[in-house]
Amino acid sequence: MNAGLLPFDEALDRLLGYARPVREIEEVDTLIAAGRVLAVNQRSPIAQPPMDNSAMDGYALRVADVPAAGIRLPVSQRIAAGGVAHPLAAGTAARIFTGAPLPAGADAVVMQELCEHQGDSVVINHLPQAGESVRRMGEDIAAGAEVLTQGSRLRAPEMALAASLGLARLPVYRRLRVAIFSTGSELVMPGEPLRPGAIYNSNRYMLRGLLTGLGCEVTDLGIVPDNLDATRKALREAAEGHDLIVTSGGVSVGEEDHVKPAVEAEGSLDMWRIAMKPGKPLAYGRVHAAAFVGLPGNPVSGFVTFLMMLRPFVLASQGVRQPLPRALSLPAAFDWPRPDRRREFLRARLDAHGHVELFPNQGAAALQSTTWAEGLVDVPAATAVRRGDPVRFLPYGELLY
Repeated sequence: MNAGLLPFDEALDRLLGYARPVREIEEVDTLIAAGRVLAVNQRSPIAQPPMDNSAMDGYALRVADVPAAGIRLPVSQRIAAGGVAHPLAAGTAARIFTGAPLPAGADAVVMQELCEHQGDSVVINHLPQAGESVRRMGEDIAAGAEVLTQGSRLRAPEMALAASLGLARLPVYRRLRVAIFSTGSELVMPGEPLRPGAIYNSNRYMLRGLLTGLGCEVTDLGIVPDNLDATRKALREAAEGHDLIVTSGGVSVGEEDHVKPAVEAEGSLDMWRIAMKPGKPLAYGRVHAAAFVGLPGNPVSGFVTFLMMLRPFVLASQGVRQPLPRALSLPAAFDWPRPDRRREFLRARLDAHGHVELFPNQGAAALQSTTWAEGLVDVPAATAVRRGDPVRFLPYGELLY
């Protein structure tokens, strides 16, 4: 059915098999670790919380001293967060604030809204239970417990967790070094006059944004004209000191498409043409020591192909353990009655009812569809969709970051 086209799943499996994860490790300040990939499992050097403490503003006391609501107790001390707690004398209460250490002898905290402060004493208008409003030492994390796993991408939650445990620096894999260039004599940069027959180079911005968002170190080689010698020279330059070369355009079969023969002349081409829509002319190979991925020149095709094929490859090359996105199963708010023989990825978002709706124009030139959308619908080859059918929805949160 798709003569010469590699099925999407097979192509993705092969591409991930080609990934060579970086091995060099460096330590970075936890404060600037966002987007990096953890290289070594991390264990907590302390318990969290590090001591028994109060979960509320209120009064710490012994449950045995409050056999009934309405008991009055003298207030023997005041304990603020960061302060020092003295052992609690029997028959007294301690004024305590959220996060403050629980005094020895106390076994509960009664929130201040259930108490009535009167001079040097407090009336407890509540019958407390042992452990009430108390956060026990280590109840969240035990000392020595594994808290962060090798191969995880570090986001704000992981950074906060590491900081809460006193981990000031983290071992991460070095950044993936990626060289990019766009091919096409018709391309001009925004800000330049748009001469007849020319188009603005949106792919350059898309690739830089996507790769930078994945934590890559990007070298931008600009625009390469539709010329075999110029393309070969750009590939040689891109291969120097880089792990990956990413190009846009020139990977189809037209007379002005020179990337494929240039890669074959400078290295090897191991995979070409995928049964996916948009994005059929995707190429993988190697140029010297660098991996090469050629994306379609059509901006929508390049965008979708990047998200579904190149993003997992980049993550795997960075050492990420789980590079594939997760999909949601949601009802369709559309009909898709004329399926394609290729795997289709449709620009979509959620409507007010939580159903998936499509951008009206699914053409490969409708770049506005990518900003209107909140994700992609994954439609298997030769599959029709009727309104109400469950579909696989891949939110941008799983694809862009």
